[in-house]
Amino acid sequence: MAPVRFDDKVVIVTGAGGGLGRTYALAFGARGAKVVVNDLGGDRSGQGSSRAADRVAYEIKSAGGTAVANYDTVEDGDKIIQTALDNFGRVDILVNNAGILRDKSFARTSDTDWDMVHRVHLRGSFLVTRAAFPVMKKQNFGRIIMTSSSSGIYGNFGQSNYSAAKLGLLGLSNTIAIEGQKYNIHCNTVAPYGGTRLTEDVMPPDMYKELKPELVAPLVLWLSHEDCEENGSLFEAGGGWFGKYRWERAQGKFCRETINDPVTPEAVRDNWETITDFTDAHHPGTNHEASALLVMGLQDLKAAASIKANPTSSAGGGTAGVSGPMSALGVTVGPESYTYHPKDVILYALGVGTSLSDEDGIKFLYENEEEFCALPTFAIVPAQTAMMGGNLWGSMKGYSPNLSKLLHGEMYVENIKPLPTSATLSTEFKVVDVLDKGSGAVLVTDSYTKDSSGSLIAKCQWVLFIVGDGNFGGPRSGKAAVPLFDAPTRTPDATEEFKTYGDQAALYRLSGDRNPLHIDPSFAAMGGFSEPILHGLCSYGIAARMVLKRFCGNDVSKFKAIKTRFAKPVLPGQTLVTDMWKEGSRVFYTCRVKETGKDCLTGGYVDIVEDGTTSTMATSPSAKLGSAAVFQEMGKRISQDPDVVKKVNAVFLYKIMVNKALAGQWTLDLKTPPGSIYEGEPKSGVKPDVTLTLDDEDMVALVTGKLNPQKAFMSGKLKVSGNIMLTQKLQGLLSPSSKM
Repeated sequence: MAPVRFDDKVVIVTGAGGGLGRTYALAFGARGAKVVVNDLGGDRSGQGSSRAADRVAYEIKSAGGTAVANYDTVEDGDKIIQTALDNFGRVDILVNNAGILRDKSFARTSDTDWDMVHRVHLRGSFLVTRAAFPVMKKQNFGRIIMTSSSSGIYGNFGQSNYSAAKLGLLGLSNTIAIEGQKYNIHCNTVAPYGGTRLTEDVMPPDMYKELKPELVAPLVLWLSHEDCEENGSLFEAGGGWFGKYRWERAQGKFCRETINDPVTPEAVRDNWETITDFTDAHHPGTNHEASALLVMGLQDLKAAASIKANPTSSAGGGTAGVSGPMSALGVTVGPESYTYHPKDVILYALGVGTSLSDEDGIKFLYENEEEFCALPTFAIVPAQTAMMGGNLWGSMKGYSPNLSKLLHGEMYVENIKPLPTSATLSTEFKVVDVLDKGSGAVLVTDSYTKDSSGSLIAKCQWVLFIVGDGNFGGPRSGKAAVPLFDAPTRTPDATEEFKTYGDQAALYRLSGDRNPLHIDPSFAAMGGFSEPILHGLCSYGIAARMVLKRFCGNDVSKFKAIKTRFAKPVLPGQTLVTDMWKEGSRVFYTCRVKETGKDCLTGGYVDIVEDGTTSTMATSPSAKLGSAAVFQEMGKRISQDPDVVKKVNAVFLYKIMVNKALAGQWTLDLKTPPGSIYEGEPKSGVKPDVTLTLDDEDMVALVTGKLNPQKAFMSGKLKVSGNIMLTQKLQGLLSPSSKM
């Protein structure tokens, strides 16, 4: 791979006269950057006037690099930035490194000691960054590094001023990361353990010697590079060791059941063990994730009060005498009626980005077009309307989930018939499985949409995760959920890009999903987003259009079903890149955000109709083997039991033989969460712990119970290399099944 270079990039390093800052400046200069070496000069308390910056700038230039010295205090941040602009015309990277110490025990810390430390560390970093931000915004590029400390993370005796400033820098960095993301400005925080002029008589001599600044610099350089997509993160570093840091939060507990119930100290006391229990802890990465428990909590408490006051319900099913999530199993709602017209079909098509400039776009946007039709994923609209109008949540006896903790995990749509362009349809919902994942409850909910004659038109499945509602004693895996499948490891057969537009969410919501998270900036900000985010089902519809175009010729009758997992949010204006692989009559796909490189839809596939047939399994050139169905069933079982990785923690390579020749290979990865099975050898960097070689017919016989594994091994039909004992952990995946 190419070396990490910074040619033509302009870097500012504050406090670069010595220690970490000097090391950063020299490293950037050695790799092609033009460096502004800022240092006021002085000792660790901020006293003195030596021109340390001159010496470092001279070192860079003597080594063939480009540098200029700057002597301004970080409280004159605009002057530091102006130095870069006057000399180099731009600012690409800013490393906020300047700092001083004024250590005193908390009771002896003076106003001056407090203010001086905050003025340099926190206020100084704010002022320099504020001056650089508009320059970076105009360039549509910037990388910013804040320097925190273990004292800021954990606290330290005698450093109340320093600790407060350093943790304040983390909060500043996280907010800048959110606000700068859409301008390609990334901001990360580093908490270094380094032997510098601030720590030379604080650390033991042997440790001081080993914690060289040169062993921290590589992390700062990578985080500053244009290829690094990390944003809003905190890293600890020292001695050549680097580790990402994250917050952890207990599951917690609401200490009241409804809006009308009081909350008392006694209730807190009585639930203290749960409140402080970090079993299956959360690791929120955004304010949205952290505050999800409370954003809509009051609304749900009101709903709980309403149910308590009116215990009768029109819902069917449920588990009699059972409370909690398990009581939702079997609950049915509906049928709920939904009438729509061509206008609604067109509005949905526009919402998922259909344009008259698209090939065949007019057939989805003009009601008088001879081939006018609804997009296959329009089936979501009547189903979602029924879900919201049918009061699914309020109809659950014995369980009142907090909707602020609800995440849409997976989606499946299957079209039984092409959707009419106008109709009155009825939809019924049923909770078909409830799983206990420890950190939350999973509700698998099927919807069935029928026409006026009672004929089934479409079926949808909504896999919903209720954060914090786990550990209720339910099953951890089930068979109701339609499985996900990893995409092949080879190069995609087709790739399509679609740039969403700023008003995409505002348009899509008119098809029924009116969540204010997608339109109201203040509501989005409360959730930790810099702006309203795009509906996951909108991205889903866009990806479906890409497959429809490339592999169905925009013929909706060939589009049978589509499945996906929602992985990351998308901001309106970002570009969606859909990669597609066709294997038989199944098209696998993933969708990622081009600007961040992160996947937003994973595990997805579309089953299409070819010559009157549809795929019922992931097909490939090796799918003619009898064992292909075995591996497909194994994939289903993996998706139904995410904990299988913890149980097995190994990678298996199956070599399937026909007439003593290798006919196919499958990799079973039960080491990399959430577990996967795919055709071919292990992916790059993955090594099999066990390799199993056997005939295709013998593989089928093993899993159907017709061949004993021990006898197969002893007779030579099954050859195993590697850690043979690990094969004992596969009994659950290889147990006989009528499906095979």
